[in-house]
Amino acid sequence: MFFQNRIVSILPTDNVLEIGPGATPYDRSDVFLEKKFASENDLIAQSGLVGLLKTDKPVYIYDGDVFPFKDKEFDYVVCSHVLEHVDDVDKFLSEVQRVGKKGYLEFPTIYYDYLYNFSVHTQFLLYSDNVIHWMPKAESNLAAFLPVQQFFYKSASANYHKMTDDFSRYFFQGFEWKESIISKRVHTLQQVVYDLNKVDFSYLNPKGISSLSIKQKIKNRLIKLINRL
Repeated sequence: MFFQNRIVSILPTDNVLEIGPGATPYDRSDVFLEKKFASENDLIAQSGLVGLLKTDKPVYIYDGDVFPFKDKEFDYVVCSHVLEHVDDVDKFLSEVQRVGKKGYLEFPTIYYDYLYNFSVHTQFLLYSDNVIHWMPKAESNLAAFLPVQQFFYKSASANYHKMTDDFSRYFFQGFEWKESIISKRVHTLQQVVYDLNKVDFSYLNPKGISSLSIKQKIKNRLIKLINRL
């Protein structure tokens, strides 16, 4: 979870469900729901290769269809980095809303998968204008760039995460919802990418140093070194 600080609406008495906790659940969760997989290795792969969940709290396993809970059984539902794995986002979210009164959703955007193209991710997602737009990754030609993506995937496997950290505000989205979630199945990449007019990268250069001024500083240092020779 990249934006844990955005979870602000859980009350002390709330009964909290977490869906797909992997091996690193949110500490306030009371109950966990995990999908049934063919093997432990499949579960670990779907959970980001970080191991298996170790907990004394209740863990429920379901077949990927209807959640094994009553309507509005939970006050809050945490669902972080799960939507990109499901086959039918609308159906899944209807279950989230059925069992929960409010909650938190977090997922990667197309930009993250464009670089790494994780095979377990099946959907492109973008939250825009209070709507989660989703498109099956298989409907794009992203797989054609796999030889390129393997380069970046290998860097992630080597624990290089600086790029992910630097671009986390655009690589991922996370927000709380209350009462209802609106989602829409879309069919073009234009519907799952950011409006570039609203993208601001100034935070990457907080001191306001231009690349030109950096080059000039380097040039000045070289001149000084040459003069010393």
